[in-house]
Amino acid sequence: MAGETENTIWPLPKFYFSVTGIPGNPVFQEVTGLETEVQVIEYRAGNSPIFASIKMPGLAKVGNVTMKKGIFVTDKLLWTWFNSIKMNTIARVTVVVNLMDEGGKPQMIWTLNNAFPVKLTGTDLKSDGNEVAVESIEMAFETMTVATG
Repeated sequence: MAGETENTIWPLPKFYFSVTGIPGNPVFQEVTGLETEVQVIEYRAGNSPIFASIKMPGLAKVGNVTMKKGIFVTDKLLWTWFNSIKMNTIARVTVVVNLMDEGGKPQMIWTLNNAFPVKLTGTDLKSDGNEVAVESIEMAFETMTVATG
């Protein structure tokens, strides 16, 4: 393209990633929900001359992350992990999602602290389809950090 130089920096493609920290180290084909947000606190002092509230940042919160992978005949990793849940006794794990460059070096690193499974979904079945069977697991976690490689 016109105006491009050899030193142009390109965004990373999102298809080369890895997930570690889940028991058995399954290989995922999709990760969604890497998000965090801050709740908004609205406040107005009783003697404020402005007849509107001010907004300030409150508590941070994170959503759940969903990961999808193909189902293989002898692969029960996600079912085994999910079945290990007991009331307040689940072993929480640190899950790391790496977005890598073409050389396989992590460039963006999302660390999900104290993660545990909350929902496991098997594949949908369709007699006239020709897609592969895919299962998904949803995980809750407490905090997320983002770092660059």
